[in-house]
Amino acid sequence: MKNTKKNISIEKLHPFENHPYKVQDNEEMDALAKSIKAHGVVSPIIVRPLENTTDEYEIISGHRRVMASRKAGITEVPALVVSLDRDAAAIVLVDSNLHREHILPSEKAFAYKMKAEALAHQGWRTDLTSGQLVPKSDDNRTTAQIGADTGDSYKTVQRYIRLTNLIPEILQYVDDGRISFTPAVELSYLNEQEQYDLLEQMELNDCTPSLSQACRFKKMCQEDGLTPEVIATIMSEEKANQREMFKVPMERIRQYVPNANAKQAEDFVLKACEHYRKFLIRQRNRDER
Repeated sequence: MKNTKKNISIEKLHPFENHPYKVQDNEEMDALAKSIKAHGVVSPIIVRPLENTTDEYEIISGHRRVMASRKAGITEVPALVVSLDRDAAAIVLVDSNLHREHILPSEKAFAYKMKAEALAHQGWRTDLTSGQLVPKSDDNRTTAQIGADTGDSYKTVQRYIRLTNLIPEILQYVDDGRISFTPAVELSYLNEQEQYDLLEQMELNDCTPSLSQACRFKKMCQEDGLTPEVIATIMSEEKANQREMFKVPMERIRQYVPNANAKQAEDFVLKACEHYRKFLIRQRNRDER
């Protein structure tokens, strides 16, 4: 079957199963819908025929355009129909989105995992254990191939994939920038119940574990297991870098910088404060004239 271009009814399109990238209904989506309503879908989406169907398709690239088209009331979209099996399609899906400016840690983690599983099905050696030692000359491994394609080391790829072991609530802390990447990797070794016990303490005390605490949690869970009492005791310790904090909910900032991560939002707020400070100085100087 050759690749073909055709208009396809939106009702015949299905999201890629376990799609790792979040399609958010936000201001950017509203702007895209407005553009599509005015100009149509300029760049065709990429789909593949679903197995055991006569006229149904799975989206490989273009989930946001399809959602925006629905919002705009568009019933058909231009599509490039490609003949790919699921593993090859998964690799194309991951690679076509990794160039985006803002990618959440959870998106990158599940994208790397999806690509690693697809490569393994194609015959590449699986090596998803964080920190696994492999010879430098041995490039026939999934994480090495992913790293070559993205610029990350195979160990970094492995550590991102470890994040997929976090419960959704703690992974959201990582996406929000409240838990840094390295402590999050350490916490991924806790079992599900231990993670929920930790989450309870995090919410109760409005705090997150430091890297040192995360490493202790990992060591304890691998040796003797973690009890809620031990987690509570460790989390009650005062951190060496504790200092007074001024907190603003991310929801209030996202209306000005949609899709920004915590670090980008912080930089935006600081620049806005500096801009306003200069404005006040100029205003004061004019008043003194």
